[in-house]
Amino acid sequence: MQISPKSKGRAKPSGSRVEIFIWYFMRLSGVALFVLALAHFSILHFIYDPSKETADFILGQRWSELFWRVNDWLLLTLVVLHSTFGVRTVVNDYLHSPRGRVITLSLLYILTLLLLAGGTMAVASAGAPGA
Repeated sequence: MQISPKSKGRAKPSGSRVEIFIWYFMRLSGVALFVLALAHFSILHFIYDPSKETADFILGQRWSELFWRVNDWLLLTLVVLHSTFGVRTVVNDYLHSPRGRVITLSLLYILTLLLLAGGTMAVASAGAPGA
């Protein structure tokens, strides 16, 4: 691992396109998550009364508009992908056994797909007729 002399953090990788994509994704998604999470918290805790927010509130008011469903799905997707790539970095840095790394990353990617599929189904189908 190369340390950047300017920021004392991880330097931009010079390896494959996948590593460079993940490097940029982590930085951009971190900023996006900060904005989305702050907006989410502000809206649900300052604009609306948290004591009156129930599942009926989410389904009846918030998710009755496509904008809020897409916003919540984007927040969910960014959280899952950002955390997956973060755990991937930790596994690559600290797990030295190639076999252990492959097994751990495979399980991580399977868990990621299950979380994304379940979250997408919940956001897309909640409140739909017959759901």
